[in-house]
Amino acid sequence: MALRALVDSPVRADTATELHELQGRIKRMQGTRLDTRSLPTAPELSRLLPGGALQAGGSYSVLGSTALAMSLMAGPSAAGTWCAVIGLPSFGVEAAASMGIDLERLVLVPQPGPDWLTVTAAMADVAGVLITAPPGRIAPSDAARLAARLRQREAALIVLGSWPQSDATLRVTESSWSGLGAGHGHLRHRRLTVSSMLGQGASGRPRTAHLTLPLGSTEGRTAPLAGSGLLDDDTVVRLPMVVNR
Repeated sequence: MALRALVDSPVRADTATELHELQGRIKRMQGTRLDTRSLPTAPELSRLLPGGALQAGGSYSVLGSTALAMSLMAGPSAAGTWCAVIGLPSFGVEAAASMGIDLERLVLVPQPGPDWLTVTAAMADVAGVLITAPPGRIAPSDAARLAARLRQREAALIVLGSWPQSDATLRVTESSWSGLGAGHGHLRHRRLTVSSMLGQGASGRPRTAHLTLPLGSTEGRTAPLAGSGLLDDDTVVRLPMVVNR
């Protein structure tokens, strides 16, 4: 059973009702959440994170690489955690699947509109790991409220860009490709050098690690959402809830 939920912009006054219905659908499908405070991610990235894993209630910044954010999400997703992606209309589901993200437990909210904070907080109620791109500068008070919600719901937040409550900031410092021979062959893998600074405004030497990605995880590679039988334009939550049996 595959589920992807799309929330289109603009979000209107009935947002709370629509989100409540979406939460109910996901909760009925997910059963129980994983009973853990630690969400292991790609082994190569463990040394870059406090405690060696994503922590329930934690927030992480990823600068300039959607593929790196997908890598962080892939481990918890493969272990059965529901995940959500908010505010990324070009998020590539083909690339996500090649990284090991379970599309059957993935919710996409590509255009949350002006209620980005409300939608993100609501997704924390049902998803254990969230990737999001804030629409602009976020007030410290809003970031603090969202952090409290993440701790309460034991969800981990991965932000594409800077974030005032970040437990670690990761970025790609080098990138290379492999697979080509002397004028022949095919690109097969991408190798990244990733650096991490722990804590907001942390000082000292960054930690580094190397990560090898499959070809399908190329930055910006997108794929169409299958079965997107959308309802009329007056519907906020459009259903694909695409369910494939």
